[in-house]
Amino acid sequence: MEALAERLSHLDPHAQGAIRVIAFYDTLMCRRVDLPALARASAGLAGCVVGIRLHGTGRVIRISPDGRQASTPPHPTSTTVPITLDEEEIGTVWLERPGPPSPLDEVLLDRLAIAAAAVVERYGPARTTMADPALVELAISSDSDEAARTRALRLLGFAADLPVRVVAVRSHLPLDQVGTLICPAHTVKAAPLADVGVILATTVDQARFPAGARAGIGAAGSPELSWQQARTALRFTTPHRPTVPYVELGALALLAQVPRDSACGNADVAAIARIADGPQDLDLETLDAYCTTGSLRRAADLLHLHHSSVARRLERIGKTLGIELTEPTGLIRAGLALTTWRLLND
Repeated sequence: MEALAERLSHLDPHAQGAIRVIAFYDTLMCRRVDLPALARASAGLAGCVVGIRLHGTGRVIRISPDGRQASTPPHPTSTTVPITLDEEEIGTVWLERPGPPSPLDEVLLDRLAIAAAAVVERYGPARTTMADPALVELAISSDSDEAARTRALRLLGFAADLPVRVVAVRSHLPLDQVGTLICPAHTVKAAPLADVGVILATTVDQARFPAGARAGIGAAGSPELSWQQARTALRFTTPHRPTVPYVELGALALLAQVPRDSACGNADVAAIARIADGPQDLDLETLDAYCTTGSLRRAADLLHLHHSSVARRLERIGKTLGIELTEPTGLIRAGLALTTWRLLND
C-alpha cells in the first residue's frame, strides 16, 4: 500500500481515475468473484485483452473487452505484474494493449494482481478433484523444501491449518471418483504418479473405498511422510484386507525394510514361494484367510467352504511349510512368511 500511495502521488492529473480503479477492485472483492469474473471485469475496464496465469497449475485466462475468451493470438504484453502471496510469486497478470500504455495501466494491474492473489487464497485454483500431477508430486516429495510444499498445498486448495492425509491407491475406478467417495464433504485432490494413484485429503473414510480397490493410508501430518507411509501400507494389502492404514501395521511395517536377499534366504519364505509355484493355486488363498481371521471356522466362512475342507487344506499347507499351523507360534510364522513373500513380489 505504501508503494501504491507513492505511485499515486505522481499521478496528480490522473489521481481521480486511479482512485476510481481502486474502488472498482474493492467492489469486485466484496462480491467475492472468481478468477474468470475478475479477468472479465478487468478487460472491460482496461479496454483490451487481460491475462492471468498461475505458475503452479499452468492455468492461463485471457479475456477480451467483450467478456469472451480471447481467441486471437496473444499480443506482446504491454505491462506485466507478478501475483504474490505470502511474499512468493505465484503467477502473473498482464495487459495486451495494441497501442501505447494508458497512464492508469500500472494502477489497474497492481490492483488486479492483489485481487488475483486474494481469489487464489480464498478459492484455490480449481473446484475439481483431479489435480496437476507435478503440483501433487511437489507437495509429497521428500526432495521439496518446506516453502515449496506449503505453496503447492495452498495452490491445491488445502488450508494451512489443516492436516493432510495421503493415500496410495490402485483401483479400476477413476481416481476422482475414488477421491469423492472417501472424502465427500472436504477438500480432496487426486493425481496419477507412475503406476499408483495419489489422493490427498483432509479426512479419509476407510469404509467408503470401492470394491476391488487397494489402498494404503498414511497418517495425518507431514505430506511427504504420509506418502511414504501410504506406499508402504499399500504393499501390505491383500484380497482379504484391501485397505490398510499405516498406523495399524505397527511392528509389521518393519518387514518392508528387510533386505531382499535376507528375505529370500529365509526357509519359511522359500517354502511359501514353493507353494505359490505349485499346482495347488488355492493354497495361498486358504492360508491368507486363516492368517487373517486366526480361526478355522471364520476362514471357512470367508472362503465360502466347509470347515472340514479348509482343515484338510491347512494340514497340507502345514506339512509343506514344516509348521504346525494350529499352534500360535506356527500361525505367527506362517503369517510373517506369507506377508514377506508378498512384499518380495509386490
